[in-house]
Amino acid sequence: MTTDIDLNVARPDEERAGLLVWVKDTLRAEYGERDLDPRREPMHELISTILSQRTTHADEEAAYQELRELGDWDAIIAAPTEQVAHAIRRSQYPESKAPRIQQTLVALRDSPGSYSLDFLRDMPVRDALKFLTDLPGVGIKTASLVLLFNYARPVFPVDTHVHRVTTRVGAIPKMGEQAAHRALLKLLPADPPFLYELHVNLLRHGQRLCSWTAPKCGACVLRERCDASAVYAGKVPSWKA
Repeated sequence: MTTDIDLNVARPDEERAGLLVWVKDTLRAEYGERDLDPRREPMHELISTILSQRTTHADEEAAYQELRELGDWDAIIAAPTEQVAHAIRRSQYPESKAPRIQQTLVALRDSPGSYSLDFLRDMPVRDALKFLTDLPGVGIKTASLVLLFNYARPVFPVDTHVHRVTTRVGAIPKMGEQAAHRALLKLLPADPPFLYELHVNLLRHGQRLCSWTAPKCGACVLRERCDASAVYAGKVPSWKA
């Protein structure tokens, strides 16, 4: 392992902000431009993102579709929790997610907007994040996804892939995902299309090349400016959050 290197992570904020712009442009050349268009309705986004924790996209979608077979949101609240857990069994940890989903739906039902989240479009971002993260089972990643994807608010969701790639490149030091949301947003422009494209392409890059174990550094378009590739001479070890 090489350690006598001028690492990105040790550079000032403005240089690491420039690094993230370079990452965004480089990934666009590799994966294409991504337009900020909602992929699904806000409530679908919210509940599916709760289901997605430690779960593949295919299993997340299967769990959501079977959940909706129980009926509307009121019917899902009224259903026995064991029935909800069975419906979302394709998702990891259904026994813990089922009561959280029901509790979240109750909180939304009893809120001024009920099951419509459209009031989040005009609410101050800080207040919108607080409203969502106060819901049972909704963390900063889920809240940020809903606000960015559905309402084009200037927030930056950090999932496991985004966290891993930005840490390895050296845009941020090693820290937990919750702290990484704040650290990355501090460096990024308040430009929702920019934030969306960077998020989506970092996720794709983490899935395809900068994987949890045995990253494919030789094929990586970021390797020329990547801290981890420089430190480990292209033999980056498995990720440990």
